Amino acid sequence: MNSLDGIRILDCSRVLAGPWCTQTLADLGADVVKVERPPGPTHPGGDDTRGWGPPFLQGRDGHDTGEAAYYLGANRNKRSITCDISRPEGQALIRELVATADVFVENYKVGDMARYGLDADTLRGINPRLVYCSITGFGQTGPYRNRAGYDYAIQGMGGLMSVTGERDDLPGGGPQKVGVAVADLFTGLYATVGILAALRHAERTGEGQHIDMALLDTQVAMLANLGANYLVRGRAEGQVPGRAGNAHANIVPYQVFEVAPDGQGHPQHIILAVGNDGQFARFCQIAGCPELAQDPRFARNADRVRHRAILVPLLEPLLRQRSKADWLSALETAQVPCGPINDLAEVFADPQVLARDMVHRWSHPLADTLDLVASPLKLSATPVRNDLPPPLLGQHTAEVLSSSWLSLTPERLADLSRQGII
Repeated sequence: MNSLDGIRILDCSRVLAGPWCTQTLADLGADVVKVERPPGPTHPGGDDTRGWGPPFLQGRDGHDTGEAAYYLGANRNKRSITCDISRPEGQALIRELVATADVFVENYKVGDMARYGLDADTLRGINPRLVYCSITGFGQTGPYRNRAGYDYAIQGMGGLMSVTGERDDLPGGGPQKVGVAVADLFTGLYATVGILAALRHAERTGEGQHIDMALLDTQVAMLANLGANYLVRGRAEGQVPGRAGNAHANIVPYQVFEVAPDGQGHPQHIILAVGNDGQFARFCQIAGCPELAQDPRFARNADRVRHRAILVPLLEPLLRQRSKADWLSALETAQVPCGPINDLAEVFADPQVLARDMVHRWSHPLADTLDLVASPLKLSATPVRNDLPPPLLGQHTAEVLSSSWLSLTPERLADLSRQGII
């Protein structure tokens, strides 16, 4: 049994934020039906990310299948149907499906769904219990509501790129995005939280609601301590947080340090993440500089932050005296937070990652095996499901429309297919 058994979700979202949300809900047991555009004479159909490669999944014949890794990483545990929602017959079909759904997720531009007769008010008129979640770049209100929103641009507009990357006065300084689409991913997760809360409300009251999720809102919210730093003091004092490389705005020493090179002379680094004064004192003992922990300039974290420019240059030569393995062993033994900087090959070979089963192997319709990153959710009574690999385009159209959600006759299915609606 899964946590969301019995919950039906109609997923009209594409690319990443929406699919990331619905993938999480599918992992938890919801029946997620992904609605995709049918193939046409001028387009391949389906979620755009199906073609966002290489890399593509390699099939049993050794050739690329056309299923991009990008798509595969965000669509497990779902079923796919095709439906052309730009045509009246397709819109009518979606409304039939909505009558039996609990959740509807879409990430079309503001106003598009209303033109299709698939907006929140219309669909909740059909099904008052429906939780309708819209995901857009800027939300349903405000002066930017009609703009298209993309993760990269949102990272810039929402302030993240102003605090990410090396300091402007150092080599390599300047605006830098995060290596993965964090605005999309965080918005997907916030949308998941909102949907679960709205489902709870609908369960108690019988009343659905419209969830209005915006990438920009999420990006602003996830500024976290840096946003609070600015609002609490920086705004009044005219101080705007800037890029600090690998340093932390509120904790010192909490950054990357270079250590002794490896046997081939290659530079090596570790992360030192001292979080409190006791950890700093233990670090100083290990580093052979216990006097620094007694120095009034460095004894407390607030003092270390104020005197960062003095302390860090004192620590840098000490860190370079010992190897990465030596430092990590000594610091872990003393319970001083630290860590290596792994590439992805090292990540997926890490014994902790392996022990936590963070890679799941699937059997795919086009390949004998498909390894994907697993859900991080570990629930003791209702574990996540792992029964449906990312679906092929329209793989479940007949199943969903004729026997699972609806009971359309073979004749109607054939007619819809003949018209190119499904």
